[in-house]
Amino acid sequence: MADIKYYDVILRPVITEKSMNMMSDKKYTFYVHPEATKIQVKEAVEKMFNGTKVSSVNTMNIDGKKRRRGMTVGRTAKSKKAIVQLTADSADIEIFEGL
Repeated sequence: MADIKYYDVILRPVITEKSMNMMSDKKYTFYVHPEATKIQVKEAVEKMFNGTKVSSVNTMNIDGKKRRRGMTVGRTAKSKKAIVQLTADSADIEIFEGL
């Protein structure tokens, strides 16, 4: 396992209709480093966003999709997604406020 720093764990937020609806329950979705663990994701969210307290983290591995270009067959890159549940007394994450 690679030595991953907390600022390398979270790659970008997931902005979909489903993830926006989950924000009302204080659940936020991020694409994370493929080798990151749940503990590393929890520490990264608490360090990067001030005032947040994480109660649980759910992760899922997403396989790459098959793509064709003529006779050539390949796959897109695989990724990892994390859904972070914040506690009730936690502050909201500011990057999602304007969406």
